[in-house]
Amino acid sequence: MDPTDPQTACFEAGIKFGSLYHQFAGTPVSPDSADSLARAMEESIENQPFCESVTVEVLTDELAAAIDDGAAEYTELTGRFLDVEMLIDYEGVEVLARMEMEDGYPLMAVADVQS
Repeated sequence: MDPTDPQTACFEAGIKFGSLYHQFAGTPVSPDSADSLARAMEESIENQPFCESVTVEVLTDELAAAIDDGAAEYTELTGRFLDVEMLIDYEGVEVLARMEMEDGYPLMAVADVQS
């Protein structure tokens, strides 16, 4: 049985989130570099097929607090420092997906599917 267009669109969102998270997790980041890193993440993922838009927000207050608690002037990028939203369009099916922290874990979820 072939997947439906909405199923494929959701799959595409998952692929893009996996790529975004695992490509950039561990990247050294500071409040000064947060915006440029967020733009690089957006532009990287927007290159992928069916990706209409990506919005990455680095939570700089949380980032600064983590740096204040550490020994260096930067920290490693993890999901707790990110809010991400992306829009996928596959064969006229639009999927809005988000990544947010839930119970200490970066959860990636489908927020809406429109045909």
